[in-house]
Amino acid sequence: MIAGFLALRLYSVLGKRTGHEQPLPKPADERVGAPAAQRTIDLPAEPRDPAARLIEQRADAGIRAIVAADPSFDVPQFVEGARSAYRMILEAYWKGDRETLEWLAEDDVRAAFGEAIDAREAAGETLENRLVSIERAAIADASLDNGVARITVRFDADIAAVTRDADGNVIAGSLSDAVETHDVWTFARRLRSDDPNWKLAETDEA
Repeated sequence: MIAGFLALRLYSVLGKRTGHEQPLPKPADERVGAPAAQRTIDLPAEPRDPAARLIEQRADAGIRAIVAADPSFDVPQFVEGARSAYRMILEAYWKGDRETLEWLAEDDVRAAFGEAIDAREAAGETLENRLVSIERAAIADASLDNGVARITVRFDADIAAVTRDADGNVIAGSLSDAVETHDVWTFARRLRSDDPNWKLAETDEA
């Protein structure tokens, strides 16, 4: 029931129009770009500070193709949902919460997470990580290939991380010092699928 609630919560914000201590696993799926659609759409206006843009330039064509295929797709709402997903998935991974990961990640990523959690548990180690803040989240790349949309988001965040051994002793990290983290996560969804959820399809470091 908890996993179902979290998945519902994720859907309520991710891609829906209202209208380290341990490195994350990195499935090596390649992203295939899609040609820009002919229909003209309105992308978010570019603010004076380019760093504040929700969409980086290389992602413009892919986002246009996705919006052309799914006019209900909303960029600001997707980015806000991606921020929520980033927090939920990290916390689930740190806690070893496989049920939540089942709903939020695709098979390859979920399997890699599971292997890392198994190894951590076998060593008797626990993580006491905390996501202090997400300084920036922006769409770095996007594509539409055979009906499957893939959107890559770059997250610049501050994370405090501590690893404890089986006796509770700190063996790495500190909760008093946050570390700058730069992650690149790709979310995917088949646009014509009955499943409305975007799922984590790949993780990497910037």
